[in-house]
Formats: sequence, C-alpha cells, structure tokens
Amino acid sequence: MKEKSFEPGRDNVVLIGMPGAGKSTLGIVLAKILCMDFVDADLLIQQSCDKSLQRLIDTLGPDAFIEIENQVLSEMSFEHSVIATGGSAVYSEAAMEHLGEIGRIVYLKISFDELKCRLADFSDRGVVMKGGIGMSLRDLYDERLPLYEKYADITVDVNDLSITAAARKVAAALK
Repeated sequence: MKEKSFEPGRDNVVLIGMPGAGKSTLGIVLAKILCMDFVDADLLIQQSCDKSLQRLIDTLGPDAFIEIENQVLSEMSFEHSVIATGGSAVYSEAAMEHLGEIGRIVYLKISFDELKCRLADFSDRGVVMKGGIGMSLRDLYDERLPLYEKYADITVDVNDLSITAAARKVAAALK
C-alpha cells in the first residue's frame, strides 16, 4: 500500500471500487466529514451525454462508453473534492494516472459475497461488462479486483459497515 499525503495540486480524494461498494453514497458523507466538495463522475458523464449510464452502454457498447468515461475523468480539474468514480474507471489507464496526479486514490473494498447482496439486480445500474452480456458478476469481480489494487494508494475494507461508519473509516485512513 503506497501512502501519500495531501500535497498542493493533489488535494482530492478519489474513490474507486465495485458497483455497490458505496462510492457515491459514502462519498457524500465523506465530503461532509472532511469539509470538502463532492463530485460524482457518473453524473458528469450523464450530463455531458444527456443520457443515463445504462442507455449509453446499451447504445454505444462498453468500449465506446469507456472512451467517454476516460475523456471525462482525464479532464477533471477539481480541487479539495471527494470524487466518486464509476466502477469501470480502472479500465482507463490514462484516466487513472490523471486522477492519481490530482488526488489520493482510495479503493473501497468489498467481498464478493457482500457484492452479491448489494447488487442483487444490476441491470439498470449502468455496469460496464467488458466481456459482454454473458459475463457473470463473479467474472466482473475477478477482472476488476487486480485493477483496483493496482491503482489504490489506500485500500479500505468497507464490508458490513454502515455508510457513516465506512466514511469515518476512510477519513481515518486518509490521516
């Protein structure tokens, strides 16, 4: 685990993790705890394209969606913000490098069993399945796990925690 402290130009907190890990919900609470702004990358993508994530994925396919996500993430220039990324952000090396330059990347880790409970039905969530429709949740988890670990400056296990408890655990890990 690489430990990095806040430094000028790098004062954001970037949340990565599986869909359902709590990036958006926890991010809002974390921003309040840290007295920071909150940015939801998925909402920025939806606003820039005027379509829901699921509609974008269905219309364009996973690869084209990842290109759009890469562009939006690579152009981010926020300061003193908690940034919740989409679960597929780690598919874009350029975007992840940029996010690492402007902030500390926190991986919200959940177990596969926890993921199954939280994502009983993910058909409308805008989940990018690079392997296509036939890809299982287990396949998705196994594919993304090493990418989350690769890009994380800090990993925080948020299994079985309430949103507030998880946000406090992340805030403590950032100190």
